[in-house]
Amino acid sequence: MLPHFLWEDFLGVLAELRQSGYDFSPEWYAAQLEFRFPAFGHVHHGGVALELRQALEPWHVLGEEGSAGGTVRYVDSSVERLQIKATGFVEGRHVVTCNGRRMPMTETGRSGEAVAAVRFKAWQPASGLHPTIPVHAPLTFDLIDTWNGRSLGGFVYHVAHPGGRSYETKPVNSYEAEARRLARFQDHGHTPGRSIRRRKNAQLNSR
Repeated sequence: MLPHFLWEDFLGVLAELRQSGYDFSPEWYAAQLEFRFPAFGHVHHGGVALELRQALEPWHVLGEEGSAGGTVRYVDSSVERLQIKATGFVEGRHVVTCNGRRMPMTETGRSGEAVAAVRFKAWQPASGLHPTIPVHAPLTFDLIDTWNGRSLGGFVYHVAHPGGRSYETKPVNSYEAEARRLARFQDHGHTPGRSIRRRKNAQLNSR
Protein backbone atom coordinates (compact mmCIF):
# COMPACT_ATOMS: atom_id res chain seq x y z
CA MET A 1 0.00 0.00 0.00
CA LEU A 2 2.94 2.36 0.54
CA PRO A 3 4.72 3.92 -2.44
CA HIS A 4 8.13 3.02 -1.06
CA PHE A 5 7.45 -0.72 -1.02
CA LEU A 6 5.49 -0.64 -4.28
CA TRP A 7 8.42 1.06 -5.99
CA GLU A 8 10.86 -1.48 -4.55
CA ASP A 9 8.70 -4.31 -5.89
CA PHE A 10 8.47 -2.58 -9.26
CA LEU A 11 12.26 -2.24 -9.42
CA GLY A 12 12.48 -5.98 -8.81
CA VAL A 13 10.20 -6.62 -11.79
CA LEU A 14 12.34 -4.37 -13.99
CA ALA A 15 15.46 -6.22 -12.84
CA GLU A 16 13.95 -9.55 -13.92
CA LEU A 17 13.02 -8.06 -17.30
CA ARG A 18 16.59 -6.84 -17.80
CA GLN A 19 17.86 -10.35 -17.10
CA SER A 20 15.60 -11.56 -19.92
CA GLY A 21 16.95 -8.98 -22.36
CA TYR A 22 14.33 -6.22 -21.91
CA ASP A 23 16.22 -3.15 -20.74
CA PHE A 24 13.54 -1.00 -19.07
CA SER A 25 14.95 2.00 -17.23
CA PRO A 26 13.35 2.99 -13.87
CA GLU A 27 13.66 6.66 -14.87
CA TRP A 28 10.98 6.10 -17.50
CA TYR A 29 8.40 5.55 -14.76
CA ALA A 30 9.47 8.22 -12.28
CA ALA A 31 6.80 10.63 -13.56
CA GLN A 32 4.07 8.00 -13.06
CA LEU A 33 5.29 7.42 -9.51
CA GLU A 34 5.08 11.12 -8.67
CA PHE A 35 1.66 11.42 -10.30
CA ARG A 36 0.14 8.45 -8.49
CA PHE A 37 1.80 9.14 -5.13
CA PRO A 38 2.21 12.93 -4.89
CA ALA A 39 4.28 14.43 -2.12
CA PHE A 40 2.46 16.83 0.19
CA GLY A 41 5.53 18.37 1.82
CA HIS A 42 8.94 18.03 3.46
CA VAL A 43 10.42 19.30 6.72
CA HIS A 44 13.86 19.06 8.36
CA HIS A 45 14.28 19.05 12.13
CA GLY A 46 17.27 18.04 14.22
CA GLY A 47 19.07 16.42 11.30
CA VAL A 48 16.03 14.31 10.36
CA ALA A 49 14.11 14.87 7.12
CA LEU A 50 10.42 13.95 7.05
CA GLU A 51 8.41 13.48 3.86
CA LEU A 52 4.63 13.04 3.65
CA ARG A 53 3.27 11.29 0.57
CA GLN A 54 -0.05 9.84 -0.62
CA ALA A 55 -0.46 6.06 -0.31
CA LEU A 56 -3.04 3.57 -1.54
CA GLU A 57 -6.22 2.81 0.38
CA PRO A 58 -8.90 0.43 -0.96
CA TRP A 59 -12.45 1.74 -0.73
CA HIS A 60 -15.09 -0.81 0.18
CA VAL A 61 -18.42 -1.16 -1.62
CA LEU A 62 -21.28 -1.29 0.88
CA GLY A 63 -24.44 -3.34 0.77
CA GLU A 64 -27.54 -2.44 -1.16
CA GLU A 65 -29.73 0.34 0.18
CA GLY A 66 -33.06 1.62 -0.98
CA SER A 67 -33.39 5.10 -2.43
CA ALA A 68 -35.99 7.20 -4.21
CA GLY A 69 -34.70 6.08 -7.60
CA GLY A 70 -34.24 2.40 -6.77
CA THR A 71 -31.41 0.47 -5.16
CA VAL A 72 -27.96 1.94 -4.61
CA ARG A 73 -24.61 0.70 -3.27
CA TYR A 74 -22.42 3.38 -1.72
CA VAL A 75 -18.62 3.34 -1.68
CA ASP A 76 -16.99 4.17 1.66
CA SER A 77 -14.25 6.60 0.62
CA SER A 78 -13.91 8.18 4.06
CA VAL A 79 -10.69 6.34 4.99
CA GLU A 80 -7.35 7.50 3.57
CA ARG A 81 -3.76 6.37 3.94
CA LEU A 82 -0.54 8.39 3.98
CA GLN A 83 3.13 7.45 4.00
CA ILE A 84 5.72 9.23 6.09
CA LYS A 85 9.39 8.64 5.36
CA ALA A 86 12.19 9.67 7.70
CA THR A 87 15.81 10.16 6.61
CA GLY A 88 18.52 10.53 9.25
CA PHE A 89 16.30 8.56 11.63
CA VAL A 90 18.08 7.05 14.65
CA GLU A 91 16.32 4.00 16.05
CA GLY A 92 16.09 4.20 19.83
CA ARG A 93 16.33 7.97 19.86
CA HIS A 94 13.77 9.35 17.40
CA VAL A 95 10.06 8.65 17.51
CA VAL A 96 7.49 9.90 15.00
CA THR A 97 3.96 10.43 16.31
CA CYS A 98 0.66 11.25 14.65
CA ASN A 99 -1.92 12.99 16.83
CA GLY A 100 0.02 11.77 19.85
CA ARG A 101 0.25 8.11 18.79
CA ARG A 102 3.59 6.51 18.08
CA MET A 103 4.01 5.40 14.47
CA PRO A 104 5.61 1.98 13.83
CA MET A 105 8.58 3.11 11.77
CA THR A 106 9.96 0.28 9.61
CA GLU A 107 13.54 0.28 8.37
CA THR A 108 13.92 0.29 4.59
CA GLY A 109 17.34 -1.35 4.45
CA ARG A 110 19.11 1.97 3.98
CA SER A 111 21.01 3.48 6.85
CA GLY A 112 18.96 6.04 8.77
CA GLU A 113 15.82 5.60 6.63
CA ALA A 114 12.44 4.37 7.86
CA VAL A 115 8.83 4.54 6.69
CA ALA A 116 5.38 4.12 8.23
CA ALA A 117 1.76 4.61 7.27
CA VAL A 118 -1.18 6.27 8.93
CA ARG A 119 -4.71 5.12 8.08
CA PHE A 120 -7.31 7.61 9.25
CA LYS A 121 -10.90 8.79 8.93
CA ALA A 122 -10.81 11.77 6.59
CA TRP A 123 -14.51 12.73 6.55
CA GLN A 124 -17.88 11.49 7.76
CA PRO A 125 -20.12 10.10 5.00
CA ALA A 126 -23.83 9.45 5.30
CA SER A 127 -23.16 5.72 4.81
CA GLY A 128 -19.92 4.11 5.93
CA LEU A 129 -18.37 1.05 7.55
CA HIS A 130 -17.51 2.89 10.78
CA PRO A 131 -20.24 5.46 11.45
CA THR A 132 -19.30 5.84 15.13
CA ILE A 133 -15.62 6.65 14.55
CA PRO A 134 -15.09 10.44 14.39
CA VAL A 135 -12.95 12.27 11.87
CA HIS A 136 -9.26 12.29 12.82
CA ALA A 137 -8.14 15.21 10.66
CA PRO A 138 -6.23 17.44 10.87
CA LEU A 139 -3.21 15.24 11.52
CA THR A 140 -0.36 16.63 13.61
CA PHE A 141 2.97 14.88 13.12
CA ASP A 142 5.80 15.25 15.63
CA LEU A 143 9.42 14.16 15.61
CA ILE A 144 10.21 13.25 19.23
CA ASP A 145 13.73 13.17 20.61
CA THR A 146 13.44 10.62 23.42
CA TRP A 147 16.78 11.70 24.88
CA ASN A 148 15.30 14.98 26.06
CA GLY A 149 11.59 14.11 25.85
CA ARG A 150 10.68 16.96 23.51
CA SER A 151 9.36 17.39 20.02
CA LEU A 152 12.06 18.64 17.65
CA GLY A 153 9.39 19.86 15.26
CA GLY A 154 6.71 18.60 12.95
CA PHE A 155 3.95 19.54 10.56
CA VAL A 156 0.18 19.46 10.13
CA TYR A 157 -1.78 17.83 7.31
CA HIS A 158 -5.31 18.95 6.43
CA VAL A 159 -7.71 16.89 4.36
CA ALA A 160 -9.32 20.06 2.98
CA HIS A 161 -8.24 23.68 2.76
CA PRO A 162 -7.15 24.74 6.27
CA GLY A 163 -9.00 28.04 5.90
CA GLY A 164 -12.27 26.30 5.10
CA ARG A 165 -12.29 27.32 1.46
CA SER A 166 -14.53 25.26 -0.81
CA TYR A 167 -13.52 25.29 -4.46
CA GLU A 168 -16.42 25.67 -6.88
CA THR A 169 -14.43 24.92 -10.05
CA LYS A 170 -11.92 22.31 -11.13
CA PRO A 171 -8.23 23.24 -11.41
CA VAL A 172 -7.46 24.84 -14.75
CA ASN A 173 -4.16 22.92 -15.01
CA SER A 174 -1.74 20.73 -13.07
CA TYR A 175 -0.06 23.73 -11.45
CA GLU A 176 -3.27 24.90 -9.80
CA ALA A 177 -4.04 21.34 -8.70
CA GLU A 178 -0.60 21.09 -7.12
CA ALA A 179 -1.06 24.45 -5.39
CA ARG A 180 -4.34 23.27 -3.87
CA ARG A 181 -2.67 20.10 -2.61
CA LEU A 182 0.31 21.92 -1.12
CA ALA A 183 -1.99 24.38 0.66
CA ARG A 184 -3.17 21.52 2.89
CA PHE A 185 0.34 21.00 4.27
CA GLN A 186 1.68 23.24 7.03
CA ASP A 187 5.36 22.95 7.93
CA HIS A 188 4.66 24.11 11.48
CA GLY A 189 2.25 23.41 14.32
CA HIS A 190 4.05 20.65 16.19
CA THR A 191 3.04 19.69 19.73
CA PRO A 192 4.93 21.65 22.41
CA GLY A 193 5.84 20.37 25.84
CA ARG A 194 8.07 17.70 27.30
CA SER A 195 5.96 14.65 26.55
CA ILE A 196 3.15 13.68 24.17
CA ARG A 197 0.08 12.46 26.07
CA ARG A 198 -2.73 13.12 23.65
CA ARG A 199 -4.40 10.12 22.09
CA LYS A 200 -6.70 9.78 19.10
CA ASN A 201 -8.08 6.64 17.56
CA ALA A 202 -6.11 6.88 14.32
CA GLN A 203 -5.33 3.46 12.90
CA LEU A 204 -1.59 3.06 12.36
CA ASN A 205 -0.09 0.49 10.05
CA SER A 206 3.53 -0.23 9.22
CA ARG A 207 2.76 -1.04 5.59
